[in-house]
Parts: sequence; structure tokens; C-alpha cells
Amino acid sequence: FDAYVARPASGRGPGVIVIQEIFGVNANIRGVADRLAGEGYFAVAPDLFWRQERGVDLAAKSEQDWEKAFALYKGFDVDRGIDDLKATVTALRSMEGCTGKVGAVGYCLGGFLAYLMAARSDIDAAVGYYGVGIDAKLDEADNISAPLMLHIAKADAYVDAAAQAKIHAALDNHPMVTIHDYEGVDHAFTRPDGDHYDEAAAKLANERTSDFLAKLLKG
Repeated sequence: FDAYVARPASGRGPGVIVIQEIFGVNANIRGVADRLAGEGYFAVAPDLFWRQERGVDLAAKSEQDWEKAFALYKGFDVDRGIDDLKATVTALRSMEGCTGKVGAVGYCLGGFLAYLMAARSDIDAAVGYYGVGIDAKLDEADNISAPLMLHIAKADAYVDAAAQAKIHAALDNHPMVTIHDYEGVDHAFTRPDGDHYDEAAAKLANERTSDFLAKLLKG
């Protein structure tokens, strides 16, 4: 499968996998990869929908694209997606200039997959933004072996209060997990072109992510 790759100017650094939303490797995800490359990482965004359609690049503001995105989401095989992400970890670690440390940052579907990567892989760190479906996979929490940071939108239309309560009950005391709640913000609050973008909350979440990854991948 293909992937978007952004390299640090220095030519050397840790790796970060940028895990897509349901809109594929679009301009927003490529922008995240570029930002992380600017912070000194090899940032790779793999095309996770490739088994259904290669090169998916959808716009969050298009109703037609929304319908297609949800259809692809419904047809997505999570376990195979995790296999693809594990393969991306291996590829990143072997990339010339990569230090061997690799983390992941995911959004929406990608936030859910970041949680599973912390539980199912040997990744060095993972960050999930407003992950959808984590509450249904809390039976895997005991397998989390990598430091995991979760950003939860308290007004998330796709992760209701009951789901958030389950996540907190299962993970608040987990030694590998850090959870940050953002009051009054909805799903996708860090997506600059999204209807729910919140500049202050996005800035805070991204700063927390940057500090977390720097400590675990650059230290």
C-alpha cells in the first residue's frame, strides 16, 4: 500500500505514523504529517483504505464525500488495518535516518486505531484524538504496553457521555494511559477546516501531544 511521507530537514529523527480519519490521506492528514516533520520526525501516513479503494482523498465539507467516507468506514477491516500499521512501523524503523523509535498519532478512526496499536504492537508511544469505538474494545486495555495519550471531546457527537464514562472507568488508573478532556468541544475539534474546530483546544491538545512524543521518542 502507498503512504504519504514527510521527512525532517535534518534527515535524522524518530518516526511517527499519522493515522487517517475516515476521509483517507487527505490534505488535513498530510498537513499533520508536514507539521510533525517540522518538529523533527519522519512522518508517514499510510493509505488504510487501499483494500477497498486506493488513494482515497475526501473533503470533510462535501456531503457526497461524507457518504463515501462512511461507506468506506463500514467496509474497513480493523484487524487488517492494524496489520498494515504494524507493517508501517517496521518500514519506518528501517528507513534511512530513522532512530528506530516510532510513535503514532491518530484522529477519529485513527484515534481508535492508535489505542489498539498501544495494545497490540511494539510501538513506542501512541496518541488518539477523539477515537470512535474505544469503549467497545476496553477488554484489550490490560494489553496496553506503550504509553498512550487520549484526547476526548466532552461534547463529541460520536462518543457519548456513557462511552466516555466507560473509557475513564477502565483507563483512568492505567499506568500507561493519560487522558485529557476538553469541555464544550465536539468531534474533530483539531481539524482546521472542520465545523467544530476550536483553536484554543486544538492548540492545547497539539502542545500536549508534542511534549508527549518528544519525551518518549527523542529522549
